[in-house]
Amino acid sequence: MGRNEHGHNDRRFSTRAVHAGREDLRGLGVHALPLDLSTTYPVEDLDGAGEQLDAWARGEQPAGSPIYARLHNPTVGRFETAIADLEGTPCAVAFASGMGALTAVLLSLAPERRHVVAVRPLYGGSDHLLCSDLLGIDVTWAAPADVAHAIEARTGLVILETPQNPTSTLVDIAAVAAAAGNVPVLVDNTFATPVLQRPVAHGAAMVLHSATKAIGGHGDAMGGIVACSEEVAARLRGVRIATGGVLHPMAAWQLHRGLQTLPLRVRAMQRTASELALRLLEHPAVERVHHASLSSTDPDGLVGRQMSGPGSILALELVGGFTAARTLLGSLQLATHAVSLGSADTLVQHPASLTHRVVDAASRAASGVNDSLVRISVGLEHVDDLWEDLRAGLDAAVEATHPADAVAWEEDREAAPAPEATPRVEHAS
Repeated sequence: MGRNEHGHNDRRFSTRAVHAGREDLRGLGVHALPLDLSTTYPVEDLDGAGEQLDAWARGEQPAGSPIYARLHNPTVGRFETAIADLEGTPCAVAFASGMGALTAVLLSLAPERRHVVAVRPLYGGSDHLLCSDLLGIDVTWAAPADVAHAIEARTGLVILETPQNPTSTLVDIAAVAAAAGNVPVLVDNTFATPVLQRPVAHGAAMVLHSATKAIGGHGDAMGGIVACSEEVAARLRGVRIATGGVLHPMAAWQLHRGLQTLPLRVRAMQRTASELALRLLEHPAVERVHHASLSSTDPDGLVGRQMSGPGSILALELVGGFTAARTLLGSLQLATHAVSLGSADTLVQHPASLTHRVVDAASRAASGVNDSLVRISVGLEHVDDLWEDLRAGLDAAVEATHPADAVAWEEDREAAPAPEATPRVEHAS
């Protein structure tokens, strides 16, 4: 088996998703991932253990006893190895949540480089953290085209998310990285996952994931992770040891297991999302659909150049505004009205009321997060079942906001011939 410059195997992505981080299992004589729940580890030699402790505190990974689970856990370490492999980086460092991971990145910035340039929209929690004074960070918000003008001598980081949360707008990573110059760029890759996008290949220095989402894939494990260089990883490990923001080994085990089916899940969900985007465009309750399968969402052709597919998250703006959004969400019977994304089941939510409520109203509106916007994280259900559920909710939204139009439209629909089924091609992963 060949190895790339980071020591990871060079097999195809789907194969690596199954096997990454499991390289030591054969030597251990086991097939399934081991789960190490130890909080402390035996110390054989006092002098050697002291040197090891110093090395751990410097963010290194010395051989021998981990000493204490806040310093290292083998189950977490395997998950980190797997994500580094899939993102194409030398290292990855895991945390208790995606917000814990972002906090560690910000805390790791040098005192003289604690100015951040950020591109909106971001996940609402990320936006809130950057705008708070909790970490002593100064932030300048900039459109992608204005990043170069926002860079200062004290700028230590540029942050962006693509596809953006919640609008699914795409950002050209290579263009932002070029504009940032020597300032490292962190890309939140939660929406795309490494199945569809590897930001480091386009100039990013760090890749952030809320692993709680598609990586875990089942809504039952929380975690965050940063894929990065060894130098950055050492700083992040140091922050993790000092702050205690460690990923629980049980969660690491679940998240690592989720990687084996990640390519299958992502590709199946994005096929359904692409079909739903076309159907939603035709419904009178829908003013606009945002999904990278549509040229209106991807005018620069980043799908195929930066992303290998459009992903499974779409957003729609409703003609009836907030009342229509509330009616749709209250009418769903199959999809779940809930925050989060990337789960095996479909989740629908109103960002302005929930995930982005912590962002001030003016900033929300300026970045496209308006009261009519609904975000849909498409799951693994059959596309026709999902469409029936969404269509019923949208019909109810029309009735609630434009009752006269609803009657006329329903008569037109009943008179129209039934559409032919759209063939769906399944692709092997």
